[in-house]
Amino acid sequence: MISELNIAGVFFPPLLAWSLIGLPISVVARAVLARMGFYRLVWHRPLVDLSLFVLIVAAVAAALPQWIPP
Repeated sequence: MISELNIAGVFFPPLLAWSLIGLPISVVARAVLARMGFYRLVWHRPLVDLSLFVLIVAAVAAALPQWIPP
């Protein structure tokens, strides 16, 4: 079971931590895609950005338990 993160007595859901880790990665990935001209090939840029963010957060959520001991 995934437990909440206790920071100074305030409980935060793990999804918030994963999102905060994934946000800068997403910003860098969007900048790289924009520089490569990838967005000329897509129809709806905000939808692609959202799906990229969701994929990055899912990857962080899948990889993070391997880095943190129980």
